[in-house]
Amino acid sequence: MNRIVRSALTTVVVAGALTAAAAPVAMAAEQTRSVAGVQAQVRNPKTVKADAYNQARSILANAGSQTAAKSHPIHGKNDVPVSYGTSLLASARDEFRTADKNLPPKDKKSDMSIAHYNAIHSAAKTMGIDTW
Repeated sequence: MNRIVRSALTTVVVAGALTAAAAPVAMAAEQTRSVAGVQAQVRNPKTVKADAYNQARSILANAGSQTAAKSHPIHGKNDVPVSYGTSLLASARDEFRTADKNLPPKDKKSDMSIAHYNAIHSAAKTMGIDTW
């Protein structure tokens, strides 16, 4: 009888230890939504350096974004909210997709020309933004 009780207690203790060890892994997996073949995304920063924003704005304007060309450079501030950068990227993305909608599929990536796609991602990388 003691042997059965001891075995049962051991099983309960081991199961509890395994559950406690697996909980942080499960939480980490839940927090980073990964898709097969895609790297896990890191959260956007809370702010973007003004110089990085201005450089990204120039990249997009040089690629043909009228929205970026019309936006004003940031001056007199060290940082700006990340929403400035995400808004700039989203506007340019939508503008590029509209402009490139008639291109053949082989010349497009993410519904825009490859040059526009590269410009958007270069600007995003400059600001340290992963999601927009």
